Amino acid sequence: MMELLITYDDEAEAEAALKVISGEKRLASDRDDNEIIYRLFGEPTWTNFFKLGMYDLVSLKELVDRKKAGEPYDLDRHQSILKTLQFVESSYGLKVPAHWR
Repeated sequence: MMELLITYDDEAEAEAALKVISGEKRLASDRDDNEIIYRLFGEPTWTNFFKLGMYDLVSLKELVDRKKAGEPYDLDRHQSILKTLQFVESSYGLKVPAHWR
């Protein structure tokens, strides 16, 4: 099921994002006054959000990797990202994987 994932102001950036996500997808443009905005629709998956650099998932991966390796990591930042992901869970019907906690 496709949903609005993110909106861009720049066409090249929007087209690049369209290329990196997987599954069903499309890019729509709308004119608002003199500006054009680009809406990226796609499947709301953790993989697509990660590829788009959304919800600090890249930072979360680094934190989880450090935690798994027994290295010091920023617990407050980790908890802050997880709190944001709780909102994403409820918005898109996703489940945060246990190994991210």
